[in-house]
Amino acid sequence: MSRLPPGTPDLDVLDLLVAVAETGSLGAAARRHGISQPAASMRISALERRLRLVLLERRPTGSRLTPAGVAVVDWALPVLDAARALVAGVAALHAEGTGRLRTAASMTIADHRVPGWLNALRAASPEVRVALEVGNSRHVTELVATGAADLGFVEGPHQPPGLRSRIVGSDELVVVVGPGHPWARRRRPVPLATLAGTPLILREPGSGTRDALWEALCRIGEPAPPAAELGSTAAIKSAVIGGDAPAVLSMLAVARELAERRLVAVPVTEQAVLRRRFRAVWRREAPPTGPAALLLRIAARTVTST
Repeated sequence: MSRLPPGTPDLDVLDLLVAVAETGSLGAAARRHGISQPAASMRISALERRLRLVLLERRPTGSRLTPAGVAVVDWALPVLDAARALVAGVAALHAEGTGRLRTAASMTIADHRVPGWLNALRAASPEVRVALEVGNSRHVTELVATGAADLGFVEGPHQPPGLRSRIVGSDELVVVVGPGHPWARRRRPVPLATLAGTPLILREPGSGTRDALWEALCRIGEPAPPAAELGSTAAIKSAVIGGDAPAVLSMLAVARELAERRLVAVPVTEQAVLRRRFRAVWRREAPPTGPAALLLRIAARTVTST
């Protein structure tokens, strides 16, 4: 009686079917699972053969669940929830046994938010050992997606595909120039279109700062090619101070240079679009538990206290 009955489907294909129900599209479900649409279609067809049921009506405009498909999805949901609870519980046992939390954070968050969060975590659970890896938002996303980090913190306009997230704060991007730049003496705000047409010193591709800026500028049109692409905020600040090209950086990262007048902030006509969100991210199948859940609660206080 303890063995699974013949024909029991795999959890992965059930999750794929649920994704079709949630997205309304076989292609969107395939993207969520990181596979091609033909591969997704083959897996659903294999499930239909295994269950001897037609689960999807495939149409040129998308896929729709049949009544049998709706019933299977309803039965699958509690099964998948139980599987995730099992995985999360095992992860919690490991976390409790080792007292170790693997985290990753983008550079701005690591420099200006994570230290305070970790201080609060140590005060609440001094036995927890935290490993922190710092990189750009794309790198952090990859670490979390592959299971190399239990919890990540990234910047950017959107939730990373395939991961769950929670907003843990926001940030303002500011246009900065050196004191000798013509914009440093400008009295009127720079139009966003002018900013888009100006070669800027940018972070490397994969940076959350760059992604947020690029999305804002693309509302106007194709942005000008960058004047330079540098791999750290410190390098960009040095280049702006000593050069003649502007940059757009986190207000958190340039506060000292602005106060010391080594950089000058330039207002933009549509400053509101230069805001971005900080997100905690984790794998769908491994929601935060134990020390990770505690750190997430600490980070989320940033939102409620501002």
